[in-house]
Amino acid sequence: MRTDADEKQISEMQVEEFLEKLSSKAPVPGGGGASALAGALAAALGLMVGNLTVGKKKYAGVEARVKEIMEQLEQLREEMAGLAQKDAQVFALVAAAYALPSGTEEEKAHKDVVMEANLLAASRVPLDAAQKAENLLVLLEELEEKGSVMAVSDVGVAVQMARAAITGAVMNVYINTKSMKNREMARQLNQASEACVRRGTELADRLYGRIQARLLS
Repeated sequence: MRTDADEKQISEMQVEEFLEKLSSKAPVPGGGGASALAGALAAALGLMVGNLTVGKKKYAGVEARVKEIMEQLEQLREEMAGLAQKDAQVFALVAAAYALPSGTEEEKAHKDVVMEANLLAASRVPLDAAQKAENLLVLLEELEEKGSVMAVSDVGVAVQMARAAITGAVMNVYINTKSMKNREMARQLNQASEACVRRGTELADRLYGRIQARLLS
């Protein structure tokens, strides 16, 4: 099955082009891609904070660590952008599986096997995105402590984007595990997602509250 996402990588799209495709009736990009993109935006904001910190005499004592954080953020930014594309690809495989013939017992058995494999892949991609967004929050917490005070509000925005990446991505886990026949695997994926949401939202809310208090003090 060929989709518009196959013609141009999501990471190569202009913002307006991505928004236009996202708002259309095309199956991709969708919520999974938007969630991964939110994570990429959060990482990019974190990088901006890092760039506003390094090279400043005031932050010389933490510059080495900030540079390390920036290297990790750069990797996460690239990985999250890649997951936006991968989400479109695995969804296309699920859609193609639904279209497989099932007129005979052999066809039905083949369709079931293909569908289960594709649903598993389509669950793992957004779970990966959610877990990477959680890792991103840990780095943002350090940036809130060590980064330029002039950019602390940008850390707060990044935190909310990463939070949305987590809570949005797991919706795409749940919609796929709901259709899986292997209920034990579905349970494991759902539990991993729920744990990620719990840890991620607790950290995000705590960090956002701390930043808000700094800005309002």
